[in-house]
Amino acid sequence: MRTAIVTGSSGFIGYFVSLTLLRSGWRVIGIDSLSDYYDTNLKLQRQSQLSAYAEFTVVNEKLETPQALMSLFKEHRPEVVIHLAAQAGVRHSIDVPRAYVDANIIGTFELLEAARAFPPAHMLLASSSSIFGANSQMPYKEADKVDTQMSFYAATKKATESMAHSYAHLYDLPTTMFRFFTVYGPWGRPDMAYFKFTKAILNGEPIDVYNHGKMQRDFTYVDDLVRAIVALIDVTPDPANPVANDSVSPVAPFRVVNIGNASPVTLMDFIAAIEAACGLEAIKTYHPIQPGDVPATWADTTLLQNLIGQQHSTPVTVGLQNFVDWYRDFYKV
Repeated sequence: MRTAIVTGSSGFIGYFVSLTLLRSGWRVIGIDSLSDYYDTNLKLQRQSQLSAYAEFTVVNEKLETPQALMSLFKEHRPEVVIHLAAQAGVRHSIDVPRAYVDANIIGTFELLEAARAFPPAHMLLASSSSIFGANSQMPYKEADKVDTQMSFYAATKKATESMAHSYAHLYDLPTTMFRFFTVYGPWGRPDMAYFKFTKAILNGEPIDVYNHGKMQRDFTYVDDLVRAIVALIDVTPDPANPVANDSVSPVAPFRVVNIGNASPVTLMDFIAAIEAACGLEAIKTYHPIQPGDVPATWADTTLLQNLIGQQHSTPVTVGLQNFVDWYRDFYKV
C-alpha cells in the first residue's frame, strides 16, 4: 500500500485528491489547519467523508507549526507528498498579508525541511496561475518569465516555487510544481466568484461584476484537475530525459506544469451558464477591476499533454450545472 501525505486535505482540491487516492487503495495522511478563512463547517463535512475510510488519518494543525510536519514525515515516511495547503485569495492578501507569509512561505519551508530529512519519491506542490501577473502574451507557457506578480498572494506563490527549486537542487528531491487555473466545482470555496454568484442568484440578490464584465478565465473543473494531479504522481522530472516543451530545470529534478482547461471563457458567458443552471437571471452590478486582479488567464497545456496524454476537458456548462445541483442539495435550496 502506497502512502501519501496531502496537505490541505480538508480544503476544496485536497479533499478530492485525498478521496481519489483512497478509492485507488492508497493510505492518505492528511493535515489541515481548518482555518476560518471560509466556513469551517464545509471543511469539517469534507473531512468527515474522508474519515469514513480506514486508511485515512488526519492531523488538524497549521503547517507552519514547528516540527508538526517533521513528526508526520518521520512517523509515516510518505512515498509521495501533495502540498495543497495555502492561504488563498488575491483580495484577502491585500488586507491580511501576514497570513500569506505564515501559511504559504513558512508552511512550505517546514514542508521542505521535513522532506529533506525524510525524502519522498516525489513532491508535488501547488502554485497558481496568478504568478504570471502582468504578462500579456497568451496562452501562458511554463517557460514564460514570471517577475511581475500583481498581488501579494501571487508573490508568495512565486516564492514557494523558488524555494522548492533550491531544495530540489540541493537535496535531489524530485519536485513538480502545479500552476492551477481557476478551479471550480462541487464542494468549492465560498469565496470564489461562481459560489457567490450562485448564492446571490438563488436568493434574488445582485451580483458584483468586476471590470464591467470584461474578464476571461481559463476555468478548470475540479475532476479534470485531480485526474491530472494523480496522473503526474509517477512522472518524476529528470533533467537528463526531458520531453518536448519541457520546463524541467537543467540543474535539478524540478518541473513546473500548467493545469488548466486551455480554453478561456468570458466572465459574462460564465455568468450566463450559472443563470441557466439556476433557471434564474442575475441582477448585475458593474464595477471597475479590483486591485491585484488580472483581466485574463489562459493556460498552454502542451507540456501536460506531453507528460500524461490528452486530458478530459469538462465544458463549463456541465461543470456549473454539477456545482449548482450540489449547492442546492448541500444547502437545501
